[in-house]
Amino acid sequence: MNKLELAKMANEVRKGIVTAVHSAKAGHPGGSLSAADIFTYLYFQEMNIDPKNPKDPDRDRFVLSKGHTAPGLYSALAHRGYFPVEDLKTLRKLGSHLQGHPCMQHLPGIDMSSGSLGQGLSAAVGMALSAKMDGKDYRVYSLCGDGEIQEGQIWEAAMFAGHRKLDNLVVIVDNNGLQIDGKVEDVCSPYPIDKKFEAFNFHVINTDAHDFDALEKAFNEARETKGMPTAIIAHSIKGKGVSFMENQASWHGTAPNDEQYATAMADLEKIGESLGGAN
Repeated sequence: MNKLELAKMANEVRKGIVTAVHSAKAGHPGGSLSAADIFTYLYFQEMNIDPKNPKDPDRDRFVLSKGHTAPGLYSALAHRGYFPVEDLKTLRKLGSHLQGHPCMQHLPGIDMSSGSLGQGLSAAVGMALSAKMDGKDYRVYSLCGDGEIQEGQIWEAAMFAGHRKLDNLVVIVDNNGLQIDGKVEDVCSPYPIDKKFEAFNFHVINTDAHDFDALEKAFNEARETKGMPTAIIAHSIKGKGVSFMENQASWHGTAPNDEQYATAMADLEKIGESLGGAN
C-alpha cells in the first residue's frame, strides 16, 4: 500500500474500533484509536503474514501487550481479512469470538492471549528467542502502553532481550501520555522512556505515531539494526480521529452512547472525505 492507501485504511480501522465499542457498550476506545495507525502499518505493510494461513510457522508474530486495546487489533485483523468486518459488532457479546481481551484459542491471527498488563512483552521476548534458537528469520513485534510500562515485568523482559541481543524483536510504546487515572507523568512517570530502553541495550527510535512516512522510516531502521532489539517510542494522541475523545483520559475505557457514536462516525467520515475517494 502507498501512504494514502494506508491513511484511508487506518481511518476504516478507526471506524471499526468505534463501531465495536459502541455495540459492546464497553471497551477501550482511547488507546485503540491512538494505536490505529500502528496497527495498520504493521498488518498492511510491515509484517510477513497471510490471513489464509494464520498458523504459518514462518510468519511474523505480534503480541498486543496492552491487551485492553483489542478493538484496535480486531479491527485491523478484520480489515486484513482474518474474519468478516461485520463481526466487530459482536465484541464482548456472549458466544462471540471477539473477547474483551485477545484470546488465541478463539480467533485466528492472535499469536498470544494478553490482557494482564506487563506480561505480553515477556511472551514476545520468548518468541524472539525461539526464532534465534531454531534458526528462523521471522520477526516479533509487541505493542505496549506508556502506562503499562510502569509494570516491573516489562523491564525484566527488556533486560533479557537486550542481554540476548534479540535484533528480531521490535517493542513499540504507544506514548499517548494518558492512562485510566490521568497523565502518565502524574500517576507514575516512566520518563524518559527512550533513555530507559537505551540502558537495557535497545536501539531506540522516537517517531510520530500518526505519520506513515515516519513509521516507515522507523520500522525500516529497526529492520536494519543488528545485534540489539529495537524500541520505537511512538508519540501519539489518545482518541486520535474523534474530536471529543482526543487527549481525554476519560475515554480510556468508556463506550460512546448513540449520540456520541454518530458524532464520532461523522468525524471519521469527514477525515475519509478529506483523503479522497477510491484508492
